[in-house]
Amino acid sequence: MCDANIRRPEALFAELYHSLLRRYYSALLPDSLKRSNDIFSKLFILDSSTISLFTDVMKGAGTTPSNGRKKGGMKAHVLIKAEDDIPCFVLLSSASRNDKIIYKYMNLPKGAIIVFDKGYGSFRQFDKWTKQGVTWVSRFNNPWKYEQVSERKIGQQDGILCDETVILGDPKNNNTLKIKARRITFFDKEKNRTFIFVTNNFKMAASKVASIYKRRWQIELLFKRLKRHSPLRYFLGESENAIKIQTWCALICDLLVKIVKDKTTRKWSYANIASMIKLHLMTYIDIFNFLNNPDKALNYYSPQMPNGQLNLFKGG
Repeated sequence: MCDANIRRPEALFAELYHSLLRRYYSALLPDSLKRSNDIFSKLFILDSSTISLFTDVMKGAGTTPSNGRKKGGMKAHVLIKAEDDIPCFVLLSSASRNDKIIYKYMNLPKGAIIVFDKGYGSFRQFDKWTKQGVTWVSRFNNPWKYEQVSERKIGQQDGILCDETVILGDPKNNNTLKIKARRITFFDKEKNRTFIFVTNNFKMAASKVASIYKRRWQIELLFKRLKRHSPLRYFLGESENAIKIQTWCALICDLLVKIVKDKTTRKWSYANIASMIKLHLMTYIDIFNFLNNPDKALNYYSPQMPNGQLNLFKGG
């Protein structure tokens, strides 16, 4: 299998994942958007997760240890549609690559809203999205320089400390790209912390901008789900190709479970469906019939299946 995975292109599995997505969730694709007045139906979340590798096949991130050799690391750059909780675009790279490499592969429709952490901050990309009619929301990065243009009245908005219009970019440097933006200071009572957000949306309530950024945590829960049900700690090969193939297989598995979950009429949690599929992998049964009506599905009778399922071994 290791030898086969060296020769087998990982792009095949990447295309398989995205083709499944196109077939079952065409409305989730980054370049599609439902017609809705609900802000969160238009929300995309962008982030990345690093997978540590006990091999230096892919260059690791961070400081070099005392022995002079880094462990390898792979980074999954993921864009999800908040409403459906599924990765609608995935890019795999070495952990040392900058998060912003995903920008040249992404295409968001006009009217979309994208939220991300300050590590994705790029004035050039901010300007591009603004011209395309895309709303962006991010944390303010302290090294950024800005100049205040005006300050808005806060009114009765819980947690909002300041709402100002600013020009991002060094005002003293004529060669620096400057972006008009909104800078919102928010105090989170639950965490007892102050956050500063930036956005290009000047119409939305400041408290709504804060709630949009709070939804960014959803992608962290997705990463936890993937690592819990498809633990990527042990790999069947040490080549970059083999590692990416196994990662794509984990993503495909997650997508298939989500498809089953969304197509069943009875309400099941993702964890329950994943567990039952593992238990019944060798059971000859229709998964949808089973999940919709477990008792009747297990008692299904057929002349070719006298006991309700096929025998795994002769004479069994």
